[in-house]
Amino acid sequence: METKLTLRLNESIIEKAKEYARSRNMSLSKMVEQYLDSVVSTNDISSKQIELTPLVKELSGVLKVPADFDYKNDYSDYLENKYQ
Repeated sequence: METKLTLRLNESIIEKAKEYARSRNMSLSKMVEQYLDSVVSTNDISSKQIELTPLVKELSGVLKVPADFDYKNDYSDYLENKYQ
């Protein structure tokens, strides 16, 4: 079921958005609908895997840590030394 929605936006933004939608052969309404769908879908992290950025992918595996490394204990030691 489709429902009508009224938005109040800056006129120049509306014109730019219309041009953008037109250049992609879609209506402004469809573009807004797809955007809102993507926003509400990405907030449901439990059903989607977070996509890593190229920088994060590049940095993954740079540091080698032992399998038994306890980061919580290490961080606790760091904080104790910092605030002595």
